[in-house]
Formats: sequence, C-alpha cells, structure tokens
Amino acid sequence: MEDMLGADGKAAELMDQAMAMVMAYAPKVVLALITLLIGLWLISKLVGVLETRLTAKDPTLSKFLCGLIGVTLKILLLISVASMVGIATTSFIAVMGAAGLAVGLALQGSLANFAGGVLILIFKPFKVGDVVEAQGYLGTVVEIQILYTILNTFDNRRIVIPNGNLSNSSLINLSAYETRRCDMSFGIGYGDDIEKAKAIIQRLIGSDERAMKDPEPMVVVGGLGESSVDFTVRVWLKASDYWPFYFDMQENVKKTFDAEGISIPFPQRDVHLYKAD
Repeated sequence: MEDMLGADGKAAELMDQAMAMVMAYAPKVVLALITLLIGLWLISKLVGVLETRLTAKDPTLSKFLCGLIGVTLKILLLISVASMVGIATTSFIAVMGAAGLAVGLALQGSLANFAGGVLILIFKPFKVGDVVEAQGYLGTVVEIQILYTILNTFDNRRIVIPNGNLSNSSLINLSAYETRRCDMSFGIGYGDDIEKAKAIIQRLIGSDERAMKDPEPMVVVGGLGESSVDFTVRVWLKASDYWPFYFDMQENVKKTFDAEGISIPFPQRDVHLYKAD
C-alpha cells in the first residue's frame, strides 16, 4: 500500500514538473514560432523587392546576390529563434559550425560551384543575355544562380551547367563584341572564269546593307582543290546579323552562279561496264 502511495506521489510530482516546464517554455516556443513565420515572410518580401530592383540594373548579379542574401538572413533568423527558446547561442553556433563542416565535406562539389559563381560575377566572362558556347552547349545565358548557370539553346532546351565547371574551363562568348567576321568558302570549276566569279561574289556582298564597308570585305582565291578553285570570303558584320547574312549568301551565290553559268563542282564517279566474252 505504501509502495502504491509512493508511486502515485512520484507520478504526481513528475506531472507537476512537466506542467511547470510547459507553462515556462510554452510562451517562448509560441513566440519563437510566430517570430520564425513572420521572419520568413519578411525575408521573402525583402528578397523579392531586392531582386526586382537589381534585375532592372544588373540582371547578371540579381539571382546570385538575392539567393546569397536570402540564405544568410534565414540562418540569422534561425539563430535568433533558437536563442528565444532558451538555447545558448554560443552552443548553437558551435553545433551549426560542426554541422556546416560536415556538410561542407560532403558537398565539396557544391562549394566549388559556389566559388565558381563568385568568380564569374567578379571577372564577368559573360553576363545574362550573352550567347556562349561552353561544355559542349551553345545558348543564351538566362540566369546565373548561386550554384548553377542556366542556358536556353536556340532549339528551346534548358541547359543547367555547374558554375565550377564554367569557371575552370574554356568557353566562347559570341556576344562579347558588337561585330563579328563571317568566313565563307565557295568553289568553282577549273574551267570557269575566276574574275567573273569573284566579281559576282563582290557584287552580292556590296548589295547587302548588312555587310560593313570598313573593314573592307575580302574575296580571294584561297586554295586549289582536287576539283575546284576555292574562294575565301571574309565579311565583317554586326553580331546579330551573322547567321542571317551567312544563310542568305549561301543561297544567293548558288542562284547567281547558276544564272551566270558558273559551275559549282561536286564529287562525281564514272562507272564503266565491260562485257566479258
């Protein structure tokens, strides 16, 4: 009987202690949760406004910087909420530091991508809107994020490339300059008039307003092939006119050569059949 009374007394004592702890910590936990929710909402709004402002001024920097600011503010908010509950801030920071070290060792590739993103923003080998060729892909840069750079290809594919790879390998920025040189080659037969073919090509270039007059277009005999005399043609253009001009010249040269009686050689094979007795 005394054992039962002693057990009941201990249970009641534990219940009282539990209720006391709930009464002591419940307001802190509720206040911490309210602070966490309001803080996350404010951070979201702040980052959204900042991203809008930065995008108008520097689209290249906006995604990266806003992502970094958002993560930093959330970490600070988490530390503040932990201190409100009663967790020692120094101990909490020490635990987070140890956890951060473990995560960092496990995610070395992600840290390399983060460092690559910082290098891209500092040295600016390309920016949002540039057309680049990198890692075997050709496309327009649409976003530079904390860990990845996103390209849209001309056939409307979305390519995600780690920043670490971009910062440590060669790439071609086709939008770095306002002008580009268009290199083309056209072949004619050995029996055709070289001067006439050259004059046709020069006339077609001169009649196209997209071709720049300075530097002067170059049309020269660049080589004597196995079955053709090859013209090397070099024309300076605005970068945006490169491919339209290139495709138009291929078509116009073929049509004009046909109309003017200039032949364009192509591989042919003669087959001779002999009837055996």
